[in-house]
Amino acid sequence: MDTPNIKEFPTLSHSIDWGIVKADFTFTNTVEEALISNVSIIPCVGNKYVIFQIDNGMWELPGGTLEPGEGYMDALRREVMEELGGELITYEVIGQFDCESSAEKPYKPHIPHPKFVRIVGYGEVNLVGKPLNPVDGEQVISVETVDIEEAINRFEEIDRHDIAELYKLVDLIRN
Repeated sequence: MDTPNIKEFPTLSHSIDWGIVKADFTFTNTVEEALISNVSIIPCVGNKYVIFQIDNGMWELPGGTLEPGEGYMDALRREVMEELGGELITYEVIGQFDCESSAEKPYKPHIPHPKFVRIVGYGEVNLVGKPLNPVDGEQVISVETVDIEEAINRFEEIDRHDIAELYKLVDLIRN
């Protein structure tokens, strides 16, 4: 993978504060599986991008926390079905958020703590049905396939510049 210039992505090029978690983005396509707590995907259908909205009105990045004993690819397949109603066709890791939590205990007992990584990638998905909306997850109200400008707009409108920049980054890599 040719490494893009991080300065082109002002939010990703600085530490990000997610409340009790501080994160720094690193371009990489290699992962240390023992440190992975979460996996995310910028999903693509052809030359379009998939975005989804949850019941509080926010647009989100598909993905989530690994379950006990679950590898990141299995977690990603599960999350794509739960949140998008889709099947994962391909996945390419582009980077990771190196995270550190100030919480006393891990979010879930089986994930690394206080240091962990959230891997990010992109891939092709096949939208085959409705999101599963498990009781213990976000409740998805809308899944849309849009062009890159619309995806970026939706995330910038809600001040999620980190996610908007991830979509920009993937579009740059893909094109």
